[in-house]
Amino acid sequence: MAAVTLDELIAYCGAKPGAEETYPWGDEELVCKVGGKAFAFIGLTGHTVGLKCGVDAEAAGEWRDRYPDDIAISGYIGRYGWNTVRLKGSVPDDDLLELVDQSYDAIVAKLPKRKRP
Repeated sequence: MAAVTLDELIAYCGAKPGAEETYPWGDEELVCKVGGKAFAFIGLTGHTVGLKCGVDAEAAGEWRDRYPDDIAISGYIGRYGWNTVRLKGSVPDDDLLELVDQSYDAIVAKLPKRKRP
């Protein structure tokens, strides 16, 4: 199975309703946002993506347990349920895209109604 490429991941995130691409820390990391809130931190040089994978670190741990070599707790925001997923690793495309969808949905659900797409 061919792994999702960085360009495909960026296109997938960008196609979400109301999604916007930002580069708050320069050109090495793309942050995809909806309603002004991040739902994906895409590492352009390290080929990783940070996603909200649960309500807290414990809930997101299920994904880390499933793919210990390719999913790790995100620095600084991991306690809030964010994991970093390595692209081209053992995480199947379907699971990666499911994680993107879950992250996006979790962020949209927390937005005030007026900011939801």
